[in-house]
Amino acid sequence: MSTLVLTIDTASPAVTAGVVRVDGTDVVVLAEYVTVDARAHAEQLTPNVLRAMVKAGTAMPDLDAVVVGCGPGPFTGLRVGMATAAAYAHALDVPVHGVCSLDAIGIDTAGEVLVVTDARRREVYWARYRDGVRVDGPAVSAPTDVPTGAAAVAGSPEHAALFDLPRLDPTYPTSSGLVRAVDLSRPPEPLVPLYLRRPDAKPRSEQRP
Repeated sequence: MSTLVLTIDTASPAVTAGVVRVDGTDVVVLAEYVTVDARAHAEQLTPNVLRAMVKAGTAMPDLDAVVVGCGPGPFTGLRVGMATAAAYAHALDVPVHGVCSLDAIGIDTAGEVLVVTDARRREVYWARYRDGVRVDGPAVSAPTDVPTGAAAVAGSPEHAALFDLPRLDPTYPTSSGLVRAVDLSRPPEPLVPLYLRRPDAKPRSEQRP
């Protein structure tokens, strides 16, 4: 029996939405829309979801599950994707599975690979993978503080270029990667965002006069 999955990721500048059919070990992407805009997660996500549904020739009530990237990523963008995914799952009464967004990139790599995305503040979010399986991270640090040892680098092109390593094709989380990085047969755990650091905005009680 196949499973129809809505995928969402807003942990990076890429606003990703897709519809994926899973049948055992077969993962088929029926539709996927990606808009790269770090400042338009809220504006682009719902239109991308609706376009994906139309292109896949399916309707919301047909969905069996939702998979969403939980970061690491900036506070605002990540919150948009996770809140939207949770809302769809609640409205449709289907499970919502969270996955590390870096895993959705790393799963398409082989060998010892470093995956990096933009963390702003001249830092990167990173994780290390061995044949597609995470062995270190996720974490956030300056590029010079990222542990060495990887044979190649994948992820955000601009930030992968900061490392003196061969660059691989995977750049942003894909719908296929999101689905393959999670076990849909297991009950989902509560969604937990991987912020890795506190948001820039501070409560009034913490602001200096």
